[in-house]
Amino acid sequence: MTLALTVLTTTDSADKAEALARGAVEARLAACAQISGPVTSVYHWQQAIETSEEWQVVFKTTEAAYAALEAHLLAAHDYDTPEIIATPVVRGSAGYLAWLAAETVAP
Repeated sequence: MTLALTVLTTTDSADKAEALARGAVEARLAACAQISGPVTSVYHWQQAIETSEEWQVVFKTTEAAYAALEAHLLAAHDYDTPEIIATPVVRGSAGYLAWLAAETVAP
């Protein structure tokens, strides 16, 4: 069975989050993307502690499509160093995982 992943990124507006989500799903690099927000992020950046409002985007994809999804996000994202974190899905319903694999195309 295809290894499923969830891939997380954040951005600073709902419109940008939707554009990232839609672009990846239209390109079939992810079967689905969910947007949550706003969330408050606190982080180190350029030797200071920053606080900002962001939107999280969680992509549902496969291990085979990950490299292309990462490349897409790096090209489409306007952050200097965007968060792109992949987590393996260790279990899931057979029907959902089959749908995810069928809807995601690895280039």
